[in-house]
Amino acid sequence: MTDVLHDLPPGVEQPQAAELTAEGIVVRFQGLTAISDVSLECKRHQVFGLIGPNGAGKTTLVNCLTGFQRPTSGRVRLGGEDTTGWTPDRFRKNGVARTFQAGRLFRDMTVAENVEVTALGLGMSRRAAHRHAMAMLAWVGLGDRADTIAGTLPYTDERRVGIARAMVLSPAFVLLDEPAAGMSDAECDDLMHIIAAIPKEFTCGVLLIEHNMSVIMGVCDRIHVLDGGRTIAEGLPAEIRADAVVISAYLGMEG
Repeated sequence: MTDVLHDLPPGVEQPQAAELTAEGIVVRFQGLTAISDVSLECKRHQVFGLIGPNGAGKTTLVNCLTGFQRPTSGRVRLGGEDTTGWTPDRFRKNGVARTFQAGRLFRDMTVAENVEVTALGLGMSRRAAHRHAMAMLAWVGLGDRADTIAGTLPYTDERRVGIARAMVLSPAFVLLDEPAAGMSDAECDDLMHIIAAIPKEFTCGVLLIEHNMSVIMGVCDRIHVLDGGRTIAEGLPAEIRADAVVISAYLGMEG
């Protein structure tokens, strides 16, 4: 990793929150309970997996942890601070970054500009933003695609741009929503190296939503399992792999 990744602009420091916590989160949509009394804690220097069948409530929970969804009840805390009422922008400026399943790239801009615009929005000068963008793209293996129009990228490369953009200004936590979707085995191997390196390189906690069990089991320190909006297990990868309730809820996990 090059020094430019930690060369933050004057007056900007990496957020120091030690944990991102959900406490008794409940989310209801017109009478339908999407999340029911879920609590978890994601710590710095850790890759924390969040898994479950389709419709389990994973993305809804991540939306609560990043300000895109207000819980019906319960609290999200960042370093012990109550975040009730925070906007997504405030979460990001306080060190909570995320990626999206759909990528959400500016498709008519170049790959480098997609990363630069995030850095600019967080207070970096144009020159520093460009330097950071180029360093981040090199770090995720897309340095040679910096001048490519984002809308022409393969789907899997869009995911890597999303990670580069999320990691600008070294957040305290990054939440990755199914980054391995559609990737080949070789691409998944490369992605696993990137994800596993984030806590070490950036002193950043990672919350990872993923259906690819090889990725989850290969990089996560702990795993939290949802089913039907409820927590059914949390533990070390070996404990989750052997949990009969998890295997029953999440078919194919035993493989």
